[in-house]
Parts: sequence; C-alpha cells; structure tokens
Amino acid sequence: MKNNKTLQFILLGVALIVLPLILQGFGNAWVRIADMALLYILLALGLNIVVGYAGLLDLGYVAFFAVGAYMYGLLSSPHLTNTFEWIAAVFPAGMHMPIWLIVPVGAALAGLFGMLLGAPTLKLRGDYLAIVTLGFGEIIRVFMNNLDHPVNITNGPKGLDQIDPISIFGINLGKKLMVGDFEISSVSLYYYLFLCLVLVAILISHRLEFSRIGRAWMAIREDEIAAKAMGLNTRNLKLLAFGMGATFGGVSGAMFAGFQGFISPESFSLMESVMIVAMVVLGGLGHLPGVILGAVLLSALPEVLRYVAGPLQSLTDGRLDASILRQLLVALAMIVIMLMRPRGLWPSPEHGKALKTK
Repeated sequence: MKNNKTLQFILLGVALIVLPLILQGFGNAWVRIADMALLYILLALGLNIVVGYAGLLDLGYVAFFAVGAYMYGLLSSPHLTNTFEWIAAVFPAGMHMPIWLIVPVGAALAGLFGMLLGAPTLKLRGDYLAIVTLGFGEIIRVFMNNLDHPVNITNGPKGLDQIDPISIFGINLGKKLMVGDFEISSVSLYYYLFLCLVLVAILISHRLEFSRIGRAWMAIREDEIAAKAMGLNTRNLKLLAFGMGATFGGVSGAMFAGFQGFISPESFSLMESVMIVAMVVLGGLGHLPGVILGAVLLSALPEVLRYVAGPLQSLTDGRLDASILRQLLVALAMIVIMLMRPRGLWPSPEHGKALKTK
C-alpha cells in the first residue's frame, strides 16, 4: 500500500514537471492558464486557513493579494525613483529588489495587514464578519485607485508598469531559456517557480492542519464558546489565522506582479474575492485536495470556456457577448455542482462524522 502511494506521488510529480513542456507545444496561452491556476491555488490555500480551518468568513481576501502585488510593483519598477528625487538619489540605478527580499517582505506586510483586519473584527461572526471584511477589501482597492494625489504613490487608476520580471539564481524568468536545442518559454519558467511555492504552501497547510494550532482553529470553527470554555485564547488564535492566511495572499500578489509586469486596481475587485471564496467552498472547506481541485477548476474553466463561448456567440449572430456567456456557463456549472455535491467536490472525510448514525 505504501509502495503504491509512493509510485502515485512519483507519477504525479513527473506529470507536473512535464505538463508545461507539453502545453507550450500547443501555445503559450495554455501555459499561462496553468500559471494563473497555480497562483489561485496559492490564494485558495491561504483563504482556506481563515475560512476552512478557523471558520472566519473573509470576503476581503483580495486586499492581501493587492498589498503583495503593489509592494512588488513599487520595489521593482521605476515609479518611485521617477516620483521622488531622494529615492532616485539613493538608488541611482533604480530599485531592483531581489526575490529573496521581496517574498519575505510581501508575506510579512500582508500578514500585518491581515492582523490589522482581524483586530477590530474579533467579536464579529458570520454575516457581520463577511460584511466588514468585504468593506476592508474595497477600502484597499479604493486607496490604490486614489493614492496618486497629492503625492503619487500608486499611480492611481493608471497602474504600475515596467515592473521587473522575477530573477532567481541568475535566471531571468522574463526571457526564454535554451537547454541544448530545447527551448523553455518564459511562462514555463514561471510555472516551475509557482509550482515550488504551491508545494511549500501545501506542506505548511498540511502541518498546520494537524498541529495544536490547527486543531484549536477547528475547535473555534465548530463552537467558539466551547473552545473558549476549554481555555483556548480565541482572540490570539483568530488573529493568527488572519495573519497566516494573509501571508499566502501577499506572496501570490508579489508573484502576480512580477509575472504580469503591470498591475492596476481593476485586478483586485470584489469579484476576485468572491471567486477565491467560491474555490474553497466548491472544492471542500478545510480539505486541501478539495481546495486545490476547486481552485484549478474555477481558475482554468473560464479560460477553457473561451473556446466554447466563441462558437456559441457566432450561432446567435453576435447577439450574445462572449464574456457574459462565459460567466453564465461558469455560474451554471457551479449551481449544478453545488446542487449535486453540497459539501463540495472533494469534502473532508472527517467533516460531519458526528452526524452519522449507527
């Protein structure tokens, strides 16, 4: 049995390594879909800590995604040196921060914002908590949209461009890499970086789930009053959940900015938060394989449906907009899945165990 599992993991690892090399044969657009799916997996894993483990409904999670992205954009673009003379004097060659500095700073900054969000919401639950976190996400987006005057910090709705691509071990991921006669495209290089980050995030989430802290979060999720009566410090545990979940969002945002080379407030709308929550709920709350499955489906499905929406639009002589049709098809798929699998596509086997009757 153990040998079978080892073989399965080896085959899965080989498939993940070979996947972008196969996809780039059909066009880099397919590898970009895989890249974005990995970033959304990272976001969903972070939100799963808050929603799946601790049971805190967070509709403003995209704010931490935005914080990480803007942090990378400001540290790796000419915007600050062009705006502030004293920064240009300190960094005459421009601010080109290495990834080894950006990832920890992005995680720490997003974690700090997560605890700042959690502090005033400690006594809120359910719908009230969802409304407050939703407002927090919108506040961050509005700030990013308006911090271009009186001092131009974020460049407002114009966004930040000319962001440096990520470089790691001397390899510029923004350029293709030649290995002998074989060409590895830029998007494939980003795929391997994102895959490594996702594997680290899965390991951290798995260890947290079976740790004392993870079990304390689940106790709060099931019954906060009983958890408090058992001596758990629910205040600190909630803050820790918000902070830990936010760090994943910050790292994902930094990777997104380096990958895209351009960011603007429109990339961090409320709809993004709703989609990330839907990934966690659709896959299965608190269950890592389910969360990963939900993130892959909801991030890749809209892109794959582009090839379905086009022909359907042509059948109606262009009366239906392709983007709206895509959203309609995704919404219908989600409704059908949730009606057939109300606990998610791959729910946790332990969830609801106490409800079973002999």
